[in-house]
Amino acid sequence: MTAPVPKPRTRYMLGKSLRSDSTDSSKAAQDEPETNNKTSEVTSPELNGDSCFSPADLPELKETDDTHGGDILEKYVWPASPPQSPLASDDEDIKNLSDGVKECVTSDSSAEDCPMTPLTPQSDTFFNIQPPKECHNSTNSESAPQVTNSQSKDTTPLKPPVPKKLNQPPTHKKPRAATIRVSRRKSSAGAGNAVQPEENSHRESAVARSSWLDVWKGRKHNVLWTTFDGQVISMWKKRSDKISEYVFHVSSITNVRQQGQRRFFIHFRKKHFEFMAHSEDVKAGWVASLLASRGREPPAPPRHHSSLMMKEPRSKVYGAICGHNLWIYNSKEDFNLGLGMTLVSMNVASVKQTGRHSFSLTIPYKTFNFSADSSRELATWLDHLNKVILSALSCSEVAQRLWSSPWNKVCADCGSPNPEWASINLLMVICEACANFHQKMGNNRSKVRNLKMDSKEWTEPLIQLFVLYGNKAGNNVWGHNVPAEDQILPDAEQEQRAAFINAKYCSGLYRKAHPLAYSQKLLDQRLCEVVCGADVEGTLSLLCSGAKVLGGDRPSAITLAENAGQALQTELLRHNEFVETPDFDQQRQTKEQMRLEELHGRLDDERFLFSQETQSAACDVLDLREVISVFNQSAGQTHEFEILTLTDNLTCSADTQDQLLNHMLHIIKVVMPSPLLEEELGGVMGVSRLSLREGSGLQHAEVWATIRPGEILIYPSHTHTPPTHILLNQHTRCSVCLSENTVEVTAAEKTVYLQFESKDSCSKFYSLLSSAASSDTSSDTSSDRKSHRHSLYTLPAGVSGKVPPEVQRCISHITLYGLKVEGLYRCCGSVVKIAELVEKLHEAPDDVVLETNEVCIQEVAGALKHILRNSTLLIPQSERESWVKAAVYTDVTNRLQEYRRLVKLLPPDNRVLLSTLFSHLYNVQLHSQVNKMTVQNLAVVFVPMLFEELAMNINMVHLTRELIIHHTLVFLSKDEAPVEDEMITAL
Repeated sequence: MTAPVPKPRTRYMLGKSLRSDSTDSSKAAQDEPETNNKTSEVTSPELNGDSCFSPADLPELKETDDTHGGDILEKYVWPASPPQSPLASDDEDIKNLSDGVKECVTSDSSAEDCPMTPLTPQSDTFFNIQPPKECHNSTNSESAPQVTNSQSKDTTPLKPPVPKKLNQPPTHKKPRAATIRVSRRKSSAGAGNAVQPEENSHRESAVARSSWLDVWKGRKHNVLWTTFDGQVISMWKKRSDKISEYVFHVSSITNVRQQGQRRFFIHFRKKHFEFMAHSEDVKAGWVASLLASRGREPPAPPRHHSSLMMKEPRSKVYGAICGHNLWIYNSKEDFNLGLGMTLVSMNVASVKQTGRHSFSLTIPYKTFNFSADSSRELATWLDHLNKVILSALSCSEVAQRLWSSPWNKVCADCGSPNPEWASINLLMVICEACANFHQKMGNNRSKVRNLKMDSKEWTEPLIQLFVLYGNKAGNNVWGHNVPAEDQILPDAEQEQRAAFINAKYCSGLYRKAHPLAYSQKLLDQRLCEVVCGADVEGTLSLLCSGAKVLGGDRPSAITLAENAGQALQTELLRHNEFVETPDFDQQRQTKEQMRLEELHGRLDDERFLFSQETQSAACDVLDLREVISVFNQSAGQTHEFEILTLTDNLTCSADTQDQLLNHMLHIIKVVMPSPLLEEELGGVMGVSRLSLREGSGLQHAEVWATIRPGEILIYPSHTHTPPTHILLNQHTRCSVCLSENTVEVTAAEKTVYLQFESKDSCSKFYSLLSSAASSDTSSDTSSDRKSHRHSLYTLPAGVSGKVPPEVQRCISHITLYGLKVEGLYRCCGSVVKIAELVEKLHEAPDDVVLETNEVCIQEVAGALKHILRNSTLLIPQSERESWVKAAVYTDVTNRLQEYRRLVKLLPPDNRVLLSTLFSHLYNVQLHSQVNKMTVQNLAVVFVPMLFEELAMNINMVHLTRELIIHHTLVFLSKDEAPVEDEMITAL
């Protein structure tokens, strides 16, 4: 009997690399295992154990004669898995991929365009090749149709290679192994409002679920916060993110199957996700929720959809308006599969045209910039989007005006869209559910009014207050430090909502305490000063921390604001005249409510992933941006550092000092407000976020401080300016006031007060001061530090010469802040400003203040090009003829050897400058996917500076291109090869 031809789905599952032998392999796949599968699909009522198919999607099979069995199998049943390809094909694919990477290194694209990731049996091509062994044993052999002898004879020659590999255990994808041990003090289940991720599944819906999951999409692995509301599954990189990584409706799912090792799979028509939970219970809960959601109606067809160009990041996407949401997909193929990147709720959005073919869509958390293919397509998009927004809004004039601010379109507490209530003294727009609990707090804490019905309350100054400040300013003060695990969602239960609102406004656990909060007298004095100006948010911060509107023997703040003509300040003060504020006490849990848990940790960019075993799925994730302090606690043979957040204390233990420093310095680089130079990281003992008070008026500023042997470095939080040094020695006097979380430091030249956000941060920083002050740093002078401040390039050993300081300053600044600026060296800045900048750099390069915005970065790049264009330290005129001859060599090896010889003939200063420049250009092209500066583009830009009139020669462009790609080989001999910190790299 001739084996049936495989169905189209089978061919897809085989992959492109297996199509050549699909006929032979389908014979083996549709023999005895396939008949077993037919019975399994009919008899199994649901997915149990390691089952592979969802029976609800298969048609009912009718009984028939054995002679037609093959026809039935061909018509209804796909094989449980396609046959495996020979092992040799894996080696060929890896070899081809390696060859592709080699080509990529010498191509015009950047290194990021060709990630060196070999094909694995877990990639998209091989996903369905290795099923669990249980899949073929799940049915009763007695109920399966018998296979005739003739069938067995026909298929015998083809079967041996298949069972041989099927009997091997499948090779599973694994998360990256943990690299450090972590002890975490965390609130117990009964303390506070903490909710374990796996316990969220009981919220209002039997299938709702959320937890951290290890996710594979093809070869791409990530740890994502995954939520399911019964209709839509969303995946987020951080629990507090507002823009998802993936989103899809359950009706797009074609199959769900589970495996051992806490894994399960979600299939679409042509793609799939592989998930790994940190426990079997979490996996079982997800599978049960997904099974319970089968049969859900798909969303209504989109009213409009087409391709769009999205900026930031610049990419081609596909948009579709479904209901009151805009779905954004990576491609039209993903749109057809139902697999989106994110969705934007139109009832919190506003849209406007920004160009001939472009428009912007603004929501409270982000502004999307899109470009349509034509003016007609733009008009169609604007028309549909405006209609959707209008249909989602039905409100009064006051609500419309308040909602004109994107921040006011969602509830300040839970994020519900279109809130119709407000707390007029807290400047919060809130939903009805949260308004109920605000009213229970009483008018002495929150004055709740309706946007539609309480029209008499809504004076013009009050409306202006909410339009200009509202939720943005209110949450900057009252919700400044809300941990992700405490933040409630629109579907939060009543008890959870009540606990959160009481903690936020009655206890003030999340508020941004004013630096003067420890002194009622100073608070009241500061309030009287601030209300005479336009700083409404500053007034709100003072009121939140307990400043009194009515003074005893002094004029009230209301009177001062009225006399100064500050209508908005006066309105805000009137509504806060008799309100109560929380006591200044941010201690969240007692020691009895804390417990210690041992975890394993690994760093992932701006996240710290925790797992219960060394190599298992993540059970929790810490956003490193929530860290307020990091301290090195090593002593003797113990290598530990401590991480402090507003809610957790984590002690990280390493086996070696190098391992500890690698982890600690990575975290410090993430949390600091601006990039640090390597010299500033040397010997760092701790960092902390704090408020700095100094001067006769005790002016305060939010800063980050690092403590090193012999000095404290102060970094402003909101400006990228060089740090301020406070020298520590045996004459430095330090004192601490733990009741106010304040450390007083009196150095030779001044006295400063450091106020910390927690007692632990304050005490640990103070304990490090004595050892830092006792360190011998008398030989280091401030002038020495200044001379090294901007140096990011260390010359290779044995190489003499000097890089001009103005060139070094430009390259350092661009490396730190400009590697991801689009069109870095092709976009021209202001000619006048570039000329002024060049003049300042020539005079005093270390003293020039360079801004970090995109325009200023382009001006610095223009200044660098101007300096190089007029430099005599590149390739001298007398040497250029030799370079022209070298460029025409046909053999690449001979060309590179000749380049090396010519470089050695250059004067030392020329050689070092060229080496520095091409090292920098290599760094730039590594980010070409973002900055669009490929090797070819850089060669075209810089060849005129090297060879002037020869720049039009195509061979010279190719030569410049090769100098960028092979800069290490050309400029450095083997004994001069740089170590990592000798290159100009982004910190």
